[in-house]
Amino acid sequence: MPKTTSLCYAFSCYAVLCGVAVGGCESGIKPTATITAADTADQVLIDMSHYMTTAGIQRAHVRADTAYMYSPMQTAELRAVHITFYDPRGAETSTLTAREGTYHWRPGDMEARGNVIVVRTDGATLRTEVLRYSQAKNQVSSDKPFVFDEPNRHIEGKGFTSDPDFKVVTALQPQGRAGQFTLPNQ
Repeated sequence: MPKTTSLCYAFSCYAVLCGVAVGGCESGIKPTATITAADTADQVLIDMSHYMTTAGIQRAHVRADTAYMYSPMQTAELRAVHITFYDPRGAETSTLTAREGTYHWRPGDMEARGNVIVVRTDGATLRTEVLRYSQAKNQVSSDKPFVFDEPNRHIEGKGFTSDPDFKVVTALQPQGRAGQFTLPNQ
């Protein structure tokens, strides 16, 4: 076989194989849809608003653009979350905003995720990417970096555990400043 004929034959085989390979990529079963939270939720609420009370006293007002309710797991997946918290007398104490969150309604626990910002009525502000609240422990925590600012205190760290009012904060790898103070024996 002459050299040009064998090159033409090799090129033709290469072109046919590539055509089969490329053509094969476009055939087959294509997915018709993807499964989303809305597909598996028992209920979907738009512009959700929910008041949480204890002994008839308002403790929180939870709002979300969308809430996906899952009855068997007793959870709700929330999008564009805004929560207002109240003290035992019903006075507002703070607000939380986040891109999304999960609320477990049986134990009363919640996790907020994505640009979480908590602002107290006195102006103190907490910023983190994840914030968890345990009702049984009456505790908020995060294992992500955080920044907490109030007029006389600035705390940063890799994570923390605290009471809901941030009076007692235990920070992981803390950094901060807290005004002036005198060390013992100074």
